[in-house]
Amino acid sequence: MTTPAEIRAIHDLPIPELLFRAAAAHRAHWDPEEIQFCTLDSIKTGACPEDCAYCPQSARYDTGLKVEPMKELDAVLEGARAARDQGSTRYCMGASWREVRDDAGFEAVLAMVRGVADLGMEVCVTLGMLDATQARRLKEAGCKVYNHNIDSSKDFYETIVSTRKFDQRLRTIDAVRQAGLEVCCGGIVGMGETIDHRVHFLHELTQLDPPPESIPINHLVPVAGTPLADLPPVPPLEFIRMIATARILFPASRIRLSAGRTAMSDEMQALAFLAGANSLFTGDKLLTTPNPGENHDRRLLAALGMRVEGARV
Repeated sequence: MTTPAEIRAIHDLPIPELLFRAAAAHRAHWDPEEIQFCTLDSIKTGACPEDCAYCPQSARYDTGLKVEPMKELDAVLEGARAARDQGSTRYCMGASWREVRDDAGFEAVLAMVRGVADLGMEVCVTLGMLDATQARRLKEAGCKVYNHNIDSSKDFYETIVSTRKFDQRLRTIDAVRQAGLEVCCGGIVGMGETIDHRVHFLHELTQLDPPPESIPINHLVPVAGTPLADLPPVPPLEFIRMIATARILFPASRIRLSAGRTAMSDEMQALAFLAGANSLFTGDKLLTTPNPGENHDRRLLAALGMRVEGARV
C-alpha cells in the first residue's frame, strides 16, 4: 500500500522523469491519442444549504447566481442528444442538493437517468449524499457512475466545509459501491492547500478499494462572493504534477480535466494530456462556471493530432 511519503516522492520527481513515468503508465492502459468527451448538466441550480467555500451555488454566499428549479425532462434529453451528437459519450447530471430524498425530485432524476441511458450514453449523476437503496434505484434506472468528490485531504477539507464531515463523503462512496455503481471521485487544486495536503488527498483516494474508475482533478475557479474568491491561481507545473502523480497511482482510472480549464493555456492542457489526463468536460459551462467550449476542444485536439474517443462525428 502506497504511503504519503511514497506519493510525495513521486510528486517531487524532476518533471522530465515524472512525465516519462506518467506517460508510460498511461500507455499501458489507454490509447494516448484519445480523449473522452463528457458533458455536465446542472439539472437543479443554486440555493444549496451547504457552505463549501469554493462553491457559488451555496445559499450562504452572494455570488449573483440565478437559482433555477429542477429542469424538465424534455430539456435534459434535448441537452443529452446535443452532447451525444457533438461527441460526448458520458452525460453527467448534477443537482445542488445536500442529500437525496425519496420524493418527487428523486423520481424526476430517475426519469432523466432512464431517458439519457436510452440514448446510448454513459449516465453519471452527482446529487449529494445518498444511501445504498437510493444508489440501487439509480443503477436500476440505467445510471452507470456516481460522482462524489472528497475535494481534498481530510484535515484540509474540514477548513473549507463545515456542513458535512469528510467521513460522510466516504460513507456515500461506500453506498455507491454496494449498489454496484462505478465511482467518480476527485478533488480541487488551488484552495489554499499545501503540497502535503494534495499528497494526502491522493493518499485518501488510494485507500478506496477498488479505486475510483474516474478521478476528476479540478483547478479552482475563484468566484466573487465566495470565501476563496481572492486566491491566486496554482502555478501550471504544480497542477501538472498532480495530474502526473494521479496517473502513476491510478493507471487504469480515467483522469479527468474538470473545472478551471479556461485559465489553462493550450500548452498546459497538452502537458496534462502527456501526463495522463484522458477525459475532459466539454461544453460552454460546467454547472455554473465557464468552460472553453466544444469547438475550442476540437481545435486543440486537432492541433495535437489527437481525437475524441468513441465519437460518432
